[in-house]
Amino acid sequence: MKLKLSQADIDGAEVQLIERVSGEEMKRCYQCGNCSGGCPVAYAMEVPPSQIMRFLQLGMVDEVMGANSMWVCVGCLQCSSRCPQGVSVASVLEGLRQITLRKGTDKTRVADIPARFLEKAPQQAIVCGFRKFVS
Repeated sequence: MKLKLSQADIDGAEVQLIERVSGEEMKRCYQCGNCSGGCPVAYAMEVPPSQIMRFLQLGMVDEVMGANSMWVCVGCLQCSSRCPQGVSVASVLEGLRQITLRKGTDKTRVADIPARFLEKAPQQAIVCGFRKFVS
């Protein structure tokens, strides 16, 4: 007898993985919106921080993974400082980046970065960028 997993079971397992990697509990977020209100880059995100948390609570992992939000987040932790529950959307987004990069999926290819930029950019910026965008 084969055990069949429903899509809800698979999505639930993905959310558990995200919670384990990020150290955050999705269910603690009650959608007050303070994180989105204080996020300095929410205007550039396809899915704002509060919606990211709601999507993950509903098991809509593909929608979150397909959005640019995890790559746009600057990790300033404004979301966690404003959250009455102490939830850090930045930690969740960092966890999503780590999961994606561990699969070997790069956001940016090193070969695509112009040599002129690499010559002029500060070394710390290059290292931080590679850590964030390249597996």
